[in-house]
Amino acid sequence: MKTFLNLSILAFLLLFFNQCQKTPYSVLENRWSEERAWQWKKDNGWMVGTNFNPSTSINQLEFWQEDTFDLETIERELEWSAELGMNLHRVYLHNLLWDQDSLGFLKRIDNYLKISESYGIKTLLVLLDDVWHPVPKLGKQPDPIPYVHNSGWVQAPGSAILGDSLRHGELKNYTKGIISHFSNDNRVVGWDLYNEPDNISPSNSNPRYPGREPEVKDKHIYSLSLLKKTFKWAREVNPSQPLTVGLWKEPHTWVALDSLSPIDKFAILNSDIISFHAYGDLDETIKKIENLEKYNRPLLCTEYLARGGDNTFQKMLPLFKEKEVAAINWGFVAGKTNTVFPWSSWQKQFDSLPKVWHHDIYLPDKTPFDKKEIEFIKEILIN
Repeated sequence: MKTFLNLSILAFLLLFFNQCQKTPYSVLENRWSEERAWQWKKDNGWMVGTNFNPSTSINQLEFWQEDTFDLETIERELEWSAELGMNLHRVYLHNLLWDQDSLGFLKRIDNYLKISESYGIKTLLVLLDDVWHPVPKLGKQPDPIPYVHNSGWVQAPGSAILGDSLRHGELKNYTKGIISHFSNDNRVVGWDLYNEPDNISPSNSNPRYPGREPEVKDKHIYSLSLLKKTFKWAREVNPSQPLTVGLWKEPHTWVALDSLSPIDKFAILNSDIISFHAYGDLDETIKKIENLEKYNRPLLCTEYLARGGDNTFQKMLPLFKEKEVAAINWGFVAGKTNTVFPWSSWQKQFDSLPKVWHHDIYLPDKTPFDKKEIEFIKEILIN
């Protein structure tokens, strides 16, 4: 009997260690199987669209706060998007909006989704963001700095919470509350939990950004800590839609898992679908896709389009279509974010609209950057 018991214990331990070897310790429970991920891809087909922020909003807060929630502009610009054949938008939220008025915030998201659905457009919701101003504040948002790219975009949660790991728990109710509310909503196609973790905004000493607060010191440590917690909270909800966090640093080969940064490695291991940003040229983007295909999951490019760097719709969309990579460009209608201006506008002075727009497709009066570009987009998306 004792021998049998010892053998049973040994067999259990061998099975346990075998399973541990098969499943890396950093993969959380409830991650989708490859089969489920590919079924999601089959159900949704090839999705193409834009990062959507209404032209009257300088950032996520102005987009969603009750006083500035501009349904008229939202509906008009969603209609223009649908006319191009777009069927997917990536839309940013913010934790302060939940803290301010969770019920009103949910209602406004629902109103947005109703309009978006009426135009045949699904939504990828973004919860957190490490990019731009590290001190977000509710209320009236600042006016844009003229001719400066994204002068008013804000981080979520911001440096005060991000840089204090004891405060990360303040984001739990926001994360679980938003995901739970829409966890079975087929208008929401997925959850982009954290945009560009460990991105460092322009220095507060930059004269184009007067009075800007400093970034979190050793930001990568705190971003990874928050990333892990956010995935854990989302997995506890276990929504019907996939979770993802995009790889974004440039340049990046993303070949071997062990060569990745801790943030990228955790994102790859825990994302149901693999997302990435691609602002480089065609050759660089091809290499990225080929490297990411090795992970055998559907691919989603959540940011591209930098015309000055030869990253255009004409170059990228045929590649994404051939590879069946879902594609979301940055910027739709030029407005308060000033993303028609290039990243170089942080240092270089502009005084008029650039000849080659960096991002965006239309001006607010629907004047396009290039009529031929519009024709091309319609041709590849509709015909």
